[in-house]
Amino acid sequence: MRLLALACIVMLAFAANSVLNRLGVGAGLIDPVNFAVVRLASGAAVLGALLLVRGGSRWPGWQGRLPGVAGLLIYLFGFSAAYLALDAGTGALILFGVVQITMFAGALWSGEPVPARRIGGAVLALVGLALLLSPKGGALLPEASMALAGIGWGIYSLAGRGQKDALAASAWNFMLALPVGLIVLAVWPGHWTAAGLALAVLSGAFTSGLGYALWYRVVPQLGAGRAATAQLTVPLIAALAGFTLLAELPGPAFWLAAILVLGGVAVASAPIARR
Repeated sequence: MRLLALACIVMLAFAANSVLNRLGVGAGLIDPVNFAVVRLASGAAVLGALLLVRGGSRWPGWQGRLPGVAGLLIYLFGFSAAYLALDAGTGALILFGVVQITMFAGALWSGEPVPARRIGGAVLALVGLALLLSPKGGALLPEASMALAGIGWGIYSLAGRGQKDALAASAWNFMLALPVGLIVLAVWPGHWTAAGLALAVLSGAFTSGLGYALWYRVVPQLGAGRAATAQLTVPLIAALAGFTLLAELPGPAFWLAAILVLGGVAVASAPIARR
């Protein structure tokens, strides 16, 4: 029961990132670059503090570090930029679907055995994403930005596989990405308000920093299959929160796409029966 409660808290935190970004960036309280950099700095501070409280911040090594830092930066900037126009639920669904497809592509690239069931699930998720994007037409810049964020988070997740100390690896990724973020901010100063900064700090320190740390604690107990299944709830929670807090009501295309994307991921993530 305690494990279920912790998993629910983490899923709420992940969905809250979409809502907080939408509240800040979508409402014009802060620009995407400032939001992303403040979120990055707040997350780095919290994760670094957690390492110190734990008793040390031992360097986890360079394996996976550069792709982890690059993937994190791509995710943060793409995620915030997308919420200039996307509603919370649609953005979370695009992100989630592209992350899963990116990790599927990574498995193929690394030569992992991929069962037919997983291929079918990935194809189903791709069909769902195509359905979600096709009615809009035009340049699709916000959707492309969120898809880029999904690729970044997929790379970040792939880089984290095999890390012996997931918390240390994540903390160092945040801390190493921060100077790059500050350089981008110096080139593109943008604008901010006190309310926008507060939302970015909430997203970085709590729903990102503490959320990721708690997730690392929950994942080993859930197992890979149940952890992937648990994340299926994130776009739906984000859509519900967007409707409740932002009066964003997703249309029929969103719900049909959600069934296809989340159904495809569920099929791909289901554990293989053992004889």
